[in-house]
Amino acid sequence: MFGSWPILSTILFSPLLGIIALLLIPKHNGRALKTTAIVATLIPLVLAALLYTDFQHDTADMQYKENANWIKVPLNKEIGDDLSSLKEFFYEFNYTLAIDGLSLPLVFLTALVTAMAAFASVHVKKRWKAFYIWFLLLEIGMFGVFMARDLFLFFLFFELTLIPMFFLIGIWGYMDRERAANKFLIYNGIGSAAMILAFFIIVNTAGFTMQTVGDATSFYYSGSLDVITKNLFADQASLIHAGPEMFPDNPFYLSETMKWTLFIMLLIAFGIKLPIFPFHTWMLKVHTEAHPAVVMIHSGILLKMGAYGLLTFGIMLFPVQAHTAAFAIAILGVINILYGAILALRQTDFKLILAYSSISHMGIVLLGLAAFNEIGLKGAIFQLVSHGLISALFFLLVGSLYERTETTEVRKLGGLSASLPFICGFLMLGGMASLGLPLLSGFISEFMAFLGLFETMPIVTVIGVLGIIFTAVYVLRGVMKISYGPLPEAYKGLRDARLVEAVPMITLTAFIVLIGIYPAVLSEPLQQTVSSIDEWIHNIVKMGG
Repeated sequence: MFGSWPILSTILFSPLLGIIALLLIPKHNGRALKTTAIVATLIPLVLAALLYTDFQHDTADMQYKENANWIKVPLNKEIGDDLSSLKEFFYEFNYTLAIDGLSLPLVFLTALVTAMAAFASVHVKKRWKAFYIWFLLLEIGMFGVFMARDLFLFFLFFELTLIPMFFLIGIWGYMDRERAANKFLIYNGIGSAAMILAFFIIVNTAGFTMQTVGDATSFYYSGSLDVITKNLFADQASLIHAGPEMFPDNPFYLSETMKWTLFIMLLIAFGIKLPIFPFHTWMLKVHTEAHPAVVMIHSGILLKMGAYGLLTFGIMLFPVQAHTAAFAIAILGVINILYGAILALRQTDFKLILAYSSISHMGIVLLGLAAFNEIGLKGAIFQLVSHGLISALFFLLVGSLYERTETTEVRKLGGLSASLPFICGFLMLGGMASLGLPLLSGFISEFMAFLGLFETMPIVTVIGVLGIIFTAVYVLRGVMKISYGPLPEAYKGLRDARLVEAVPMITLTAFIVLIGIYPAVLSEPLQQTVSSIDEWIHNIVKMGG
């Protein structure tokens, strides 16, 4: 369909059109600014939908690849006679984009949730122009994370998401918004520091490449994920695997200790974003203090960047270490599930219930990854997409409820189905999806993740399943208390969902139901990629890395 057209770059930078248009609109014209922002998010959504339908399901190869020379940093060649005779000695970081069956659904999820969050942002009360500019910059960063195939490019886009989120939380959040923004930046900054240090070591070892053209030889360090993967696994005779017994002073050798160090650093870096217990406290503040439209993106997409990074860089680059640590990863997943679920039972603020629920549901992702089989991996990816849709729907509803009642305290609410039947109906459906009711997306994702882990760790799986029971309790308690019972006098005559609120509610629910009744819509693009990843990891593990 797209031929040579750079569709990924088009999707990636299409929000810039909205930013340019916003800059031309007077800052006090709220209606025009909101309309422009919504339209700007619909453009990449339409393009992402076309990309999804055009994607080839019969291959595990990267598709729609775009590559351009970007950054070339010359290095000093005067260290020793050998290096001084080289034609070139440099760092090379290229603008490389591509997607496969793993990143495709996350690109579409990003476009969908961002567009729905733009609808939800109609409740923003101040500084509309600045809000939507940061909002669209955030979308660019999220797209880039799921498309980038160069370590430096990935890191750049990953960091690009931090700056807009800091301002979106700190300016447009609630009472304790500045502390939430600072906590967000500190924790994610620590994760970013661990990531860039790990990436730097990987580039300077596994990224080393020698290129000879005629009599001219060039040495360079590449950030290309393809080059790094090839050096790590495709060429077992490379310098990376030449230990002291073969090459005593080899500066490119990655020892087992260093591989474990890098894997742990990446686990921490992406575990903070996921988040994995005990790196979760920053996320609770964001969920409770940020504007609901911002939390839709944070919970629906940004948390998924942690799981995507852990799989793409932690597990794929260090499969032997990840496979060895599978039990520990599964235990972390169970801790997330039970810790999040039990504490959700104790909360009285519905936003905190949903925040702890996100921790619990991200634990299911860890279980799917720890299974190290095809069904578990597929379940983990299904859970990323499913939770992204469900959490976005929940916080969309939270924003609508808060706009009308000015509270999310469950004890202060009740009987709202009498005044808000449409909103409460979707609240109930979101609750059913969250606890894993059949024919909704939550069921198929949780079923596959637990089934995959049961093949390798049945006892851990049984313990993790207890979280589903707790989920049913805290979700139903919160939803039922808000929807039913005596209606406070102050909430009588509230206006139900407006069209601008109903559209995203119906859209998100439609995808939750679609995945539940027709999971092939997600599994078909995933199948070849997941099968390839599973086979590749097991082959590397059998060879011992």
